[in-house]
Amino acid sequence: MAEPRRSVAPGSPAERPLNWIGKPFRRVDGRAKVTGQAQFADDLTFPRMVYMRLVRSTVPHALIRAIDLSAAEKMPGVLAFLTGEDLPTPFGILPVSQDEHALCQDKVRFVGDPVVAVAALSEEQAYEAALAVRIDYEPLKTISGVDEALANPEPRIHDYGDYGNVHKAVSMRFGDTDAGFKAADLILEDLSYFEGNTHLAMEQHSAVALTEDDDRVTLYSSTQTPHYVHRALSKVLALPPSRVRVIACTNGGGFGGKSDPFHHEIAVAKMALKLGRPVKITLTREEVFYCHRGRHPVLMQLRTGFKRDGSMTAQHLKTALDGGAYGSYGVASTYYTGALQTVTYQLPTYHFEGVRAFTNKPPCGPKRGHGTPQPRFALETHLDKAAHRLGIDPATLRLNNLAEADSVTANWLRIGTMGLKECIEAVVEGSGWRQRYAKLPHGRGLGLACGSYLCGAGLPIYWNHMPQSGVQLKLDRSGGVAVFCGESEIGQGSDSVLAAVVAEVLGIDLADIRLCVADTDLTPVDLGSYSSRVTLMVGNAARQAAERARELIAGSVAERLEVPAEQLVFANGRVFSRADPETGLSFAEAVICTEAVHGTLGTTGSYTPPRSPGRYRGSGVGPSPAYSYSAAVIETEVDPATGLYEVRHVWIAHDIGRALNPVLTLGQVEGSVYMGLGEALMEEQVFRRLPERRSNALVHKMPSMLEYKSPTFHDMPPVTTYLIEDPDPQGPFGAKEVGQGPLLPIMPALANSIFDAVGVRIDQIPIQPQMIVKALQAKSSGKPARFGPTSFPEVDFGEELVVPTPAEGGDGRAISDFKHKLRAGMRGASGTMTTREEALKGKKDAPLTTV
Repeated sequence: MAEPRRSVAPGSPAERPLNWIGKPFRRVDGRAKVTGQAQFADDLTFPRMVYMRLVRSTVPHALIRAIDLSAAEKMPGVLAFLTGEDLPTPFGILPVSQDEHALCQDKVRFVGDPVVAVAALSEEQAYEAALAVRIDYEPLKTISGVDEALANPEPRIHDYGDYGNVHKAVSMRFGDTDAGFKAADLILEDLSYFEGNTHLAMEQHSAVALTEDDDRVTLYSSTQTPHYVHRALSKVLALPPSRVRVIACTNGGGFGGKSDPFHHEIAVAKMALKLGRPVKITLTREEVFYCHRGRHPVLMQLRTGFKRDGSMTAQHLKTALDGGAYGSYGVASTYYTGALQTVTYQLPTYHFEGVRAFTNKPPCGPKRGHGTPQPRFALETHLDKAAHRLGIDPATLRLNNLAEADSVTANWLRIGTMGLKECIEAVVEGSGWRQRYAKLPHGRGLGLACGSYLCGAGLPIYWNHMPQSGVQLKLDRSGGVAVFCGESEIGQGSDSVLAAVVAEVLGIDLADIRLCVADTDLTPVDLGSYSSRVTLMVGNAARQAAERARELIAGSVAERLEVPAEQLVFANGRVFSRADPETGLSFAEAVICTEAVHGTLGTTGSYTPPRSPGRYRGSGVGPSPAYSYSAAVIETEVDPATGLYEVRHVWIAHDIGRALNPVLTLGQVEGSVYMGLGEALMEEQVFRRLPERRSNALVHKMPSMLEYKSPTFHDMPPVTTYLIEDPDPQGPFGAKEVGQGPLLPIMPALANSIFDAVGVRIDQIPIQPQMIVKALQAKSSGKPARFGPTSFPEVDFGEELVVPTPAEGGDGRAISDFKHKLRAGMRGASGTMTTREEALKGKKDAPLTTV
């Protein structure tokens, strides 16, 4: 790692002497993991425990005519079965997409949809019994992609959604983009495609359920969101929430793939209630591929107006998402493909249109960067093309267009600190960009790209006015502190962040802290490990709880020592006078002194994000207490004859706010580089039809780690990392996220480096050698020197929401929607009347009506 670049304001938290924050320390769960003491869900065993398997659909779209259990019932060790009749209540992660059943009711929607659950005395017996179950299907038309979903509104995969097989259609305009395009000196239009891919977490999904009584169940699960699993279980099992307990086990990776409530979690809990004994289910790797919830395949059309100096005047982005068979986070995913385009560069007017289609494939959802890597790829390659058209260095174009700190974007997102300038300068200097870009020998090139991401979603999934994270402390006479919090450690180091914040405030050792986390019976609510929310939200809640404890202790100790409370220092396991360090008490003595005054000591802390200025429909996606920023330069060597290429070096800088633990931060940055390279080079969740089968089955092309390619140690290039520290007042000790943002610039930086190396554009991810060869062949024959999509489908994006920007004097609210204006017959500033026919003709040439 290169020396951190720090930009620290005088008097900021980063300037105070700190004991733990900002220093490397061993993970609090590190010893248990390397010694094998950590208990993953599949490690758990209980007396009388039995095993469950799911019988999954072998066809992509069909009605269920009949289920025959007769042969399976006679097999040795078989104890019980469940079908859709046993679990009739639907569930889903979003309140607007409650479209899943733990076991299919009367219809299957993709190969892998669970239909029957079977329990037996051993896992092998459950497996054999599952194979003996016979299901009779009546095949329905298979919808394999967005184009087919748009062309075939019937049969509908679901009986809800905006229309036909379209789950969600969005159209939002911020400011007068028509005027912005008219003012442009260059209008650039591009098409890009980002293939879907999956999370590939090391640990497969696993869950164990056991009952304490007829109507009380406990679920141990490898989940990122125990709070939302608890909610789904209570709903589907029709049990009061107080009778359901969810414990998130030590997690072997998630990356978003374990943030939905899943069928197997609900079915195993129901089976435990039915049998009155513990039941375990662990999915095979193939089943994990079919559970999916990974990166959406997205087709994008991007049109931007530029002035000669490289500044942008307007942008219009269209996205089309292949959502798979169920809603999952899909509505949010659709909005996310457009929401964060504005927080990186100055964009005065912005038009976003997105559509998500249902298809007969495993459902897509959130993967690291949720909904933002796809449009980031489109934007950053687009900017590289604009820089070349305008004769401006790509780094200079970006530096001249940076969004301002402490500003509000066109779509009403509030930006706090903004360290992207320092990020770009760090990678430009480290890579020798100014001396080497566009000057390397043919076949070798440099590419630059940037990115930005949330530090936690500004609103909870189920909107309410309660905190998004809570922490409770119990202070013991021994000097130990028990910390209770609902956060889920999924390998990212959140337990260590929680412990370090409390230890820092109270001045005690990490070894004196005991954590109780992710247990819905024992811990305060935390919404889960997603949207890079844990460091900021849990950290703030922990700091508040610890500061309240410190205040109680300081008052009692001050009275005991006859020292002003504001003069007391908490450090090195003691509470002492700043003026006379010998005058003080050990932390344990200080707790005893305080307990004698106040009784049993306990404090709580919580965190609720500040409200976003946006008030329009859809404004709940995108706001965050803070945004992180990243920049990357990649050096690549390409063989023009074969298209084979190798990434030689990655320079990456990340605006972390403040690194609470630089070693953990470095691991997250380099992990993002690894995952980003995997998506850019080789990873793809693709499917093939089996035409010889009557159902025309749509099956996963490579549902195993043998065939689904991901980078190995051999594929990882040298990585130089720069941590840019500019403490953000919204974060605990100034910290911002690092779990997802550094992934975003990797894919476009690779594409831009290939252009610098051989002069062709690859507008598609992953970038495969044959794509480079085809682009070079096109170039040599006088055709556009590119490989990628060539058209965007005709889409009805629905009602257009018109929102004045801050620069236009707006207040964050929409003035009306497009169709409402048509009905009202409102005239624009030009006095022209927009007809309904003009609007339905694609709405491309229809003038924008504004007030």
